[in-house]
Amino acid sequence: MLDAQNQSDDYPTRLKSESWLPRKDPVVWPQEAAVAPAGKAALTEAEVQSFDQNGYLVLKGLFSDAEVAALTAEAQHLRTGGGNLPPEDVIAEPGNDAAVRTVFRLDENNRLFDRLARDARVAGRVQQLLGDALYLHQSRLNYKPGFTGKEFYWHSDFETWHAEDGMPRMRAISASILLTDNSALNGPLMLIPGSHRQFIACAGETPENNHAQSLKKQEIGVPSQESLARMAETHGIDYASGKAGTVILFDCNVLHGSNGNITPFPRSNAFFVYNAWSNRLRAPYAAPAPRPDFLSNRQPKAPITLEDGTFA
Repeated sequence: MLDAQNQSDDYPTRLKSESWLPRKDPVVWPQEAAVAPAGKAALTEAEVQSFDQNGYLVLKGLFSDAEVAALTAEAQHLRTGGGNLPPEDVIAEPGNDAAVRTVFRLDENNRLFDRLARDARVAGRVQQLLGDALYLHQSRLNYKPGFTGKEFYWHSDFETWHAEDGMPRMRAISASILLTDNSALNGPLMLIPGSHRQFIACAGETPENNHAQSLKKQEIGVPSQESLARMAETHGIDYASGKAGTVILFDCNVLHGSNGNITPFPRSNAFFVYNAWSNRLRAPYAAPAPRPDFLSNRQPKAPITLEDGTFA
């Protein structure tokens, strides 16, 4: 499964039995000389330390009310069939093909969300933490409708991106921009603080076309209940809530998931996965073939260009 570039693997996974490995990469990376400073979008020293310690950060008040309203309206437009989306970019809820669960390639399918992905208030802060120029590994809208929204089970994103996409190092960060209010009740993002410092190598081989099943319900590449209980007993479980417009940055290896939503209040968020330019993908480390392009950007043309100023 490995090409000549991938003979050394610091994070072997999808083996016969589960194991824990210490993280071998920084959480906050030293700044590359060619990377411009974050400027007005810079994180404070306390925020950087919090991200390093916990593996995530909740930022509020970055966007104006008008910007949040524009994003919310555009997300609803996409969910209800607007935008002429390619069929492969739209994933339905398990057991309900009429309910949209996820829209992928958000930056390619929509001009406003493309602008959001390059916004210095978000990408500039990520660039500060990763210390390198960025590109989008993946982008998507996640919907969790009221009453019927399904859960996302506990997992480390890096485990999948490493095993199935060929991401070499833990040098990627997800940004979740809340497009509806996320409370403790309607299935917010849950995280295990500090879990990003251990890599849980999961048991079980990767089936062919595993993504087709995992996008609806992930069963391969998830930690055992024993490991999750041990992590939770050691670090506790937190949840990230906030009003629409709140931004959550979280490390690629922090364990996270979310409950189902049985409240009347829908939840929707935009996700942008930023990978360091120096951390571009190789051959998969533990899968027979790479996942499709809508899940992993295998040939980025250039780093993204950060945009200043408001967009609404």
